[in-house]
Amino acid sequence: MGAQLDNAVALDARVMMQTYGRKPVMFVRGEGMRLYDDEGREYLDFIAGIGAVSLGHSHPAVTGALCEQAAKLTHVSNLFYVEHRAELAADVSSLLGGGWRMFLANSGAEAVEGAIKLARRWASTHKPGAFKVITLERSFHGRTLAALAATGQASKQDAFKPLPEGFLHVPANDVSALEAALDGTVAAVMVEVVQGEGGVWPLTAEYLSAVRRLCDERGALFIADEVQTGFYRTGPAFAHQAFDVVPDVVTVAKALGNGLPIGGFLARGDAAEALQPGEHGSTFGGGPAICAAARATLAAMLAEDLGRNALESGAYLRAKLEALAASTGAITDVRGAGLMVGVTLARPVAAEIATEALRRGLVLNNIGTNILRFLPPLVCGKPEIDTLLTTLSDILDEGIV
Repeated sequence: MGAQLDNAVALDARVMMQTYGRKPVMFVRGEGMRLYDDEGREYLDFIAGIGAVSLGHSHPAVTGALCEQAAKLTHVSNLFYVEHRAELAADVSSLLGGGWRMFLANSGAEAVEGAIKLARRWASTHKPGAFKVITLERSFHGRTLAALAATGQASKQDAFKPLPEGFLHVPANDVSALEAALDGTVAAVMVEVVQGEGGVWPLTAEYLSAVRRLCDERGALFIADEVQTGFYRTGPAFAHQAFDVVPDVVTVAKALGNGLPIGGFLARGDAAEALQPGEHGSTFGGGPAICAAARATLAAMLAEDLGRNALESGAYLRAKLEALAASTGAITDVRGAGLMVGVTLARPVAAEIATEALRRGLVLNNIGTNILRFLPPLVCGKPEIDTLLTTLSDILDEGIV
């Protein structure tokens, strides 16, 4: 390790809560798909800040918009009108087809918390007595207490019990289980169209159609958690748009600010009118500087046609991984949508592969012991994917893991 990294590791150990097992690398610069550490070594980034840096690192349009607005005004709170806030909401509403209202926050977890509050507030007048939210097993909705309670992974919850009540978890893609659970006490059903943190598990078209139908029949809101899938990650602007369904509420974050902290939730119809003045708020949400950066992010995504690239590069990545699976037997399953791809390994060596890949200049992500997740910037092309697959193949061939 270099001196700068050595110092960072020592200081981190003294002053930071040790909630992360950080990798032994210190990134100091980025450009597009490439990251550079404190010693100038280059890496290809296949995590993109956990799916957040979709335009690639240090995109000039985002940097320019942020710096220009920061030089004028960064924050005055939501008690006043500012530039870019409503314009950003209009931009996102337009991507959803128009007619949506947005609340701006700072993160995906806050977006989910707000959507849960909205669902309960909506139910108080439209379905009295209903307060529960159904989510799916293996889902992930955030680390705050209500978002954690909504998460369908006991391993992430056990240390923090008792959790807030009112959350039910049913198996993904099981219509019968959803139908049995969706009774008069349920205010909303919340799903990730592709379960991200759970291991990249897509929902089926039939299941999403059933969610919409059952919510309509039984008077519940359909919440699509698009925090990881949103903004062209799977091809369309939002993952649910690949299917013939329209949710009532959508949560967003991650790619909206290209790595800057922003999140929010949108609602349509009577759900959009549920929250009244004083019932929800955020000190920093919707500030002019972050909204200017987010607007620049969306404009650049559209100009660079990143949805098309996500579909084409994602198909190429999955095909290459499937070929690697066939030739080595080291991979038992390849799945995903667009540039959101997961593989299940034949052996529990995902962490070891990620560590060795980092040593060779690739930034990868393992989920648990046997899943690798690929979330590269949406500018990812065939040359970067070819480098990835060559390196993975070498690691597997050399028997290092």
